[in-house]
Amino acid sequence: MSVFDSPEEFAAALPAHGALVGLDFGEKTIGVAVSDAFRSVATPLETVRRKKFTLDAGQVLEIARGRAVSGLLLGLPRNMDGTEGPRCQSTRAFARNLSRLTDLPIGFWDERLSTVAAERALLEADTSRKRRAEVIDHVAAGYILQGFLDRLRHLKDAP
Repeated sequence: MSVFDSPEEFAAALPAHGALVGLDFGEKTIGVAVSDAFRSVATPLETVRRKKFTLDAGQVLEIARGRAVSGLLLGLPRNMDGTEGPRCQSTRAFARNLSRLTDLPIGFWDERLSTVAAERALLEADTSRKRRAEVIDHVAAGYILQGFLDRLRHLKDAP
C-alpha cells in the first residue's frame, strides 16, 4: 500500500474495522502499542530493541500479523515549533522502507509531548525508575495510538 502523511488520508485508507499498531520509533528502541478491533482503546504492548532495519521491520510485521492489524501508525517527532528535524527524517525513511515489505497502510501522528505524557502517567502510578525505563517507549506508543484513535472517532462523528 502506501504511506499517508495526514491522519485523514490514513483514516480513509483503512478498512472499516481491525486493530491498529502504533509505533514510537526511536534511535535505540521501537515502542509498540495495539488497539482493539473497534479502534477505541490503545494498549501498550512491548518495546523492540533496534538492531538493523530488516530485523526491526520483521519484528514489527510479525506483531502486526499475529494481531491481524489493518494499519500501522508511526509517531512523527516534530520539533515544538512544528518543523521536522533529523528524527522525523529517519522515521519517514523507516516508514518508506517498511511500506516496501507490507500492503498495510502506514500513517503518521504528531507525537509531540507523548513521551512527556507517558512519563507523567508512570510517575503518577509511582512506577520505579528502572520500570519506567523498561516501559516508557511502549507507553508512549500507546499515547500516540490513542491520540489517533480519538481523532478517528471525531472524524466519524463529524457531519
